[in-house]
Amino acid sequence: MDIEKQFISDFIDDLSADRVTIPSLPEVAMRVRKVVESPTCTTAQLERVIGLDPAISVLLLKIANSPAYRGQSPISDLKVAITRLGNELIRSLVTSLTVVQLYQTKSLQLIKRPLQALWSHSTRVAAFSQVFARRFTGFKPDQALLAGLVHDIGALPVLQQLAKHPDLLNDNARMQRILRELHSAIGQTLLSQWGFQQEIVAAARDHENIYLEHDGLVSLTDVVIVANLHSHIGTPHPHAKVDWERIPAFDKLRITPDESLAAMEEAQEEIKELQRLLSPP
Repeated sequence: MDIEKQFISDFIDDLSADRVTIPSLPEVAMRVRKVVESPTCTTAQLERVIGLDPAISVLLLKIANSPAYRGQSPISDLKVAITRLGNELIRSLVTSLTVVQLYQTKSLQLIKRPLQALWSHSTRVAAFSQVFARRFTGFKPDQALLAGLVHDIGALPVLQQLAKHPDLLNDNARMQRILRELHSAIGQTLLSQWGFQQEIVAAARDHENIYLEHDGLVSLTDVVIVANLHSHIGTPHPHAKVDWERIPAFDKLRITPDESLAAMEEAQEEIKELQRLLSPP
């Protein structure tokens, strides 16, 4: 069997037998989720939990002072930042920011370059997803941002496994084929274990199915599909060659491909700001 096909087969077998290391969602995200879901949640409780992670605290202050959320004056107090942003937005942002940390551990140095490329792509899709959600759907923009940010999270365990196979890791074409084959199913498993909302799990599972059709209103998966297509413009990715007129997700968003391109052009500054906010400190 070809080494590439063998890797894919072995990975699927290992996953079924629980031999694949699935990263844990950082503890601060789990604690914040628990506090926010409590009917007695207070700003002081959130401040105590978030304050245990100085890096997350700094990033939340940066976001609270960004053009998207800035009030009449800059703030340097975490409690004020939490009040300004609100509990639900804090939960999404903390989850997003802790995902950043998963890409920065020292144990991943062997795959640093593909991880950087993956993170750059994920932040672009996240920014595009937020813009599309804000302009064309009733979804909360931060929910779409999170869906875009984690849509390729399944690639992380695959890359960790590829680090043990330098012949595949150093062959970019083979590596990309392996990632395309495995990452969606792994992403579904990973996000389900982390307790993510079903809509976000579905977006990770189905975003590569660009001809997906479904009944009902627009879904987060539709948003991520369109955002992902935009992210591949001008790249050698197979999705860069498809006819957008045949993509059902555009109809679900009630926009034409040309209208989507115009919207992204108008939102360039917003997109750059969102990517900046999601960049590691």
